[in-house]
Amino acid sequence: MNATLAPAGPGLPPLTQEEILRYSRHLIIPEVRKEGQQKLKAARVLLVGTGGLGSPLALYLAAAGVGTLGLVDFDTVDETNLQRQIIHGIDDIGRSKLDSAADRIRQINPHVQVEPHETHLNSSNALDIIREYDIVADGTDNFPTRYLVNDACVLLGKPNVYGSIYRFEGQVSVFYAKEGPCYRCLFREPPPPGMVPSCAEGGVLGVLPGIIGSLQALETLKLIIGVGDPLIGRLQLFDGLNFRWQELKLRKDPQCVVCGENPTVTELIDYEQFCGVPAIEGPDSGEQTGVPSITAKELKERLDQGDRIVLLDVREPFEHEIANLDSLGAKLIPLAELPDRMSEIDPYAEIVVICRVGGRSAKAVKQLHAAGLRRARNLRGGIIAWARDVDPSVPRY
Repeated sequence: MNATLAPAGPGLPPLTQEEILRYSRHLIIPEVRKEGQQKLKAARVLLVGTGGLGSPLALYLAAAGVGTLGLVDFDTVDETNLQRQIIHGIDDIGRSKLDSAADRIRQINPHVQVEPHETHLNSSNALDIIREYDIVADGTDNFPTRYLVNDACVLLGKPNVYGSIYRFEGQVSVFYAKEGPCYRCLFREPPPPGMVPSCAEGGVLGVLPGIIGSLQALETLKLIIGVGDPLIGRLQLFDGLNFRWQELKLRKDPQCVVCGENPTVTELIDYEQFCGVPAIEGPDSGEQTGVPSITAKELKERLDQGDRIVLLDVREPFEHEIANLDSLGAKLIPLAELPDRMSEIDPYAEIVVICRVGGRSAKAVKQLHAAGLRRARNLRGGIIAWARDVDPSVPRY
């Protein structure tokens, strides 16, 4: 299946002598040649996210000569990003990711035009932003934005080059409703909140985004040039731990609510509500809605006053080895073990539950309340907030 998005022939922009020299290794490939490079120069690609997946996407698409790269992000560079987000460096810590990425792209290829969109992509702006581009490459790590990008691409007739990563595993595909299935054909509904941990909760091997993001860049270039067999209707699964690839054949679902024969989703919806989780992830997010919470500074004041508070850490033991509040008497009971170890907790005590950023601890608070321990509260922002706002000697990870 050959899919091309850029016009051919006289309507393409010419290449300068400098560009001919720069892209000479492309021009001598029979499947690319001068016309293929002109298509790249004429193309407009939107990258949603400039993090782990967005980094190799931006670097390789810029180096390849894609004429216009739109970047959507609203975050700043953090030291924990540098293990995998290779477009950013030490000097960029604290800077806008958009500014950092744009500077690096210009260093790689000054012929590329960068269009920054420093905003949270949502239902009110997604169509206006995506409409101006030929292809969307999704580098996000949360379900609300994935469904938003999918639905917007279907409604606008744009291809969605999809990637996903977790620990040692990755996925890549091209969802293009004009020629095959969309993301909802594969995942009609999101998993229950908290069922699939984010990279912030579960971790990701630093090299994995480079592998999957580079494949997304490859599929994007193939779509622009109109060569090869793109991953439309196919999902590639990568197991990096055992180095195995698996391919799943995907079919368009005639009952799909957005790209099927009788779609019921004809405009963008509230994706946060649809997925049951916040779309924006950060140190103070996580599934905290609906449970009582306390800030790190408030907890410190209460402890300094001598108030009797049980600190319950529901992280995994290997996380506890990295950073802990043992000096304050925190008790470690991993979340998965909590239902069987309720008897170890004083039912009359005031309890503050701790995890890394607040998501798992919020689930634990709900479990404790259901078991009758109604004085349990969540530490908002988790141990990261404690390290940031109270005790910088506690490592942040």
